[in-house]
Amino acid sequence: MKIEKYNEAVKLYYNRLFWYVAKSADDNDLAKDIVQDCFAKLWIERKNIDENKIKPWLFSVAHNSMINHIKREKKSVSIEQSGLHEPQVPINSEFETKEVIEKCLEGLPSIQRSIIILKDLEGYDYKEIGKITGLSMEQVKVYLFRGRQKLKNSIKEIKLLL
Repeated sequence: MKIEKYNEAVKLYYNRLFWYVAKSADDNDLAKDIVQDCFAKLWIERKNIDENKIKPWLFSVAHNSMINHIKREKKSVSIEQSGLHEPQVPINSEFETKEVIEKCLEGLPSIQRSIIILKDLEGYDYKEIGKITGLSMEQVKVYLFRGRQKLKNSIKEIKLLL
């Protein structure tokens, strides 16, 4: 890969990759670090990567980095200390649909959130998501179904509160 193709990949995929990681990890600083690492790895591995597969390669590297970070965090901090819990939605507040969905996405396990984002927002098919996440196509379908069910139930609960 030549520098022009690398620069084109940065222009094309930086924002989408950042958005994916930021929504999945719920931490903009972490997202910036992961995306920066992804592009550094892309440059290092540029000779080994098919130019037609840069986008899935980047998303796969970002996904794996994010999962590794989450695993490290779980080892170092207990769930009670980390403050992870169902999203708290103030009863008197009026949320737009996007805000409600974002709050509900935050309450999903990271793998389900990632798969929903890859499928429903990024438009990847099951096979591509499987390659990115290292899961079988069947596992992707199960996680997607369960994630959507949890998302649907969370949205229903929020509607009842409002």
